[in-house]
Amino acid sequence: MTTVAVVYHSGYGHTKKQAEAVAQGAKATLIAIDAEGNITEQEWQKLDEAQAIIFGSPTYMGSVSWQFKKFADASSKAWFHQKWKNKLFGGFTNSATMNGDKHSTLHYFITLAMQHSGIWVGTGLMPSNAKAANRNDINFVGSFAGAMMQTPSDASSEEVNAGDLKTAELYGQRVLVLTQR
Repeated sequence: MTTVAVVYHSGYGHTKKQAEAVAQGAKATLIAIDAEGNITEQEWQKLDEAQAIIFGSPTYMGSVSWQFKKFADASSKAWFHQKWKNKLFGGFTNSATMNGDKHSTLHYFITLAMQHSGIWVGTGLMPSNAKAANRNDINFVGSFAGAMMQTPSDASSEEVNAGDLKTAELYGQRVLVLTQR
């Protein structure tokens, strides 16, 4: 059986919506990093057993949240024993501005995956960059490295962009398909 795990932190609920969309596409287990940066021992076990791991965090000040960083530092136990070697990895992020330095967050995820001797999966999605494109199009933010979402700072988690959520779902599907290979 193919298993994918989505491990993420969400500060205000926006990234949680994105995580749910990725998990839906990947038919994945969701693992939420709590407000203190922790997950349970059972959740660590699920990550060890998964064939693919998808990381998620909001982009705060040009990188992952401190809670995600605490999780990443704690993953050194898995790293020491190479428990995640040869797994597929992916990542997604959200910020309030269109750029928001989200690529720095995705690069952080890529580096973490490489340190775990993993294999990175990009979106495989062309950007919506023609004049006729609109904000609800798939991959309007235009990322190849991982799923990006933009949510205005004054928007509730119920107001996340439908096109960004569809992008996240399609990205999750791609990770699942490649994991099944």
